[in-house]
Amino acid sequence: MEFKVLGPIQVANERLAYTPSAPKVKQVLALLVMRANQIVTLESIIDELWGDHAPRTAVTTAQTYIYQLRKDFVVELGEECGERIIVTARPGYVLSVPEGSLDVHNFERLADRAHACSTAGDAEGTARWTQAALRVWRGSPLADIPCGRVLQDYVSNLQEKRVSTQELSVRAAMDLERYRDLITELRSLVMEYPFNEWFHTQLVRVLNKAGRRVEALHAYQEARVLLRDELGLGPSHELRRAQQEVLGSAP
Repeated sequence: MEFKVLGPIQVANERLAYTPSAPKVKQVLALLVMRANQIVTLESIIDELWGDHAPRTAVTTAQTYIYQLRKDFVVELGEECGERIIVTARPGYVLSVPEGSLDVHNFERLADRAHACSTAGDAEGTARWTQAALRVWRGSPLADIPCGRVLQDYVSNLQEKRVSTQELSVRAAMDLERYRDLITELRSLVMEYPFNEWFHTQLVRVLNKAGRRVEALHAYQEARVLLRDELGLGPSHELRRAQQEVLGSAP
């Protein structure tokens, strides 16, 4: 059994995949998955679903969502699912799953290997493990769920870890002087994270290293205009320094 949250939420076994259709049932499942093998209190479920505007029937309704999940697990994934996976544990419930069944844990394990290689000065290993970690992702975390304030904290944290791993991957590739290979990747990253100046800076640098000075200056100007028009900011010292590196690289 696999539980996937790095993209649209999904529960799958070797035969088929299941995703709840009701939005709030999805939210409950997501909260259980993000706290797998830990007690998720009924209070946390209610906070996620309704925040400060919980109805009088919140407890009963939340328990109904748990019942619906158990029922769906049995119908969609087999009799062995249900009570065995979602366990009642006062004051709430536990999603009881084996190690390695959550994509988020697999991502974190691979990212940890990449960081260990980076600390050891192993650029090849860092590049290999960061790419393996990033391949686990299928899109934005919990992409098909209207997250409440509890899940939103998890989503923000996962996004930060993903950006950190992407930055580590770029650093490793630059250490290995794979400049041309990085151009397409960095162009995609600056589109995905338009206000991340570090990615803009590296794009300017790799274009320059690849001998594409005009494109490097154009990338700098695009970043400068974006920061000015959208945020009212000038380019950072590092971004300006990357531009000077391009101008200083003329014969």
